[in-house]
Amino acid sequence: MSRTRYHTGHLVMAILVFGSLWGMSEVALGGGLAAVGFPYRSALLTGIGMGILALAFAMSRNIPMLLGAGAVAAAVNLLGVPIMHLTVACKANACLAVFIEGGSLSLMAAVLMKRRWSNAFTRSAAGAGAALLASTGFYLAGMHVAPCPYLLSFGNVGGFVVREGLIWAGFAAVLVPLGYMVGQRLAERFPLEAWGRPLVFYAVNTGIIASAIGVSSLAITIGL
Repeated sequence: MSRTRYHTGHLVMAILVFGSLWGMSEVALGGGLAAVGFPYRSALLTGIGMGILALAFAMSRNIPMLLGAGAVAAAVNLLGVPIMHLTVACKANACLAVFIEGGSLSLMAAVLMKRRWSNAFTRSAAGAGAALLASTGFYLAGMHVAPCPYLLSFGNVGGFVVREGLIWAGFAAVLVPLGYMVGQRLAERFPLEAWGRPLVFYAVNTGIIASAIGVSSLAITIGL
């Protein structure tokens, strides 16, 4: 994928690829972490999701793609509705979280665009700032959309940000610069020109999308 020749078809495919991979991490990895009782599950998933977005941003320099990927990840979270006959309300907060995380990192990317994310410190600060913004937005929105016992247990937005948001920020501060670095390497190694005919590009990426959705569906089916 090349940052200089990203047209509409490539953009749509990238949104689907990165969004489905992010959604797979939420569903499959998130379910696994919940099963083993990992205490920082939401923080780790936030960091991984923002790391995937940072990878996408490094390859494309396209901010709207981050929002699109968040929407796709939210849709993957909703696979439990048709597969397990769950209600949409059961997945409301999970979908809300990923969409807000995508929007928060998009905002940080726009604010820091002029600096071109020139160093690891800037990228780390962008990740931490986006995570804190996302935690605030998630609590405030979640209390209106689906005020579950988990959110109610924090009492107010300040309690949520201190007890959850700061941990989210810590993971994002590490995984955003890491994701960005990986994205830079991939952009250099696999520019669009290296794919040859467009059919190869679309076939490979369609395979990635199908695999991510398949893994997510399997994870939901087995109860993760």
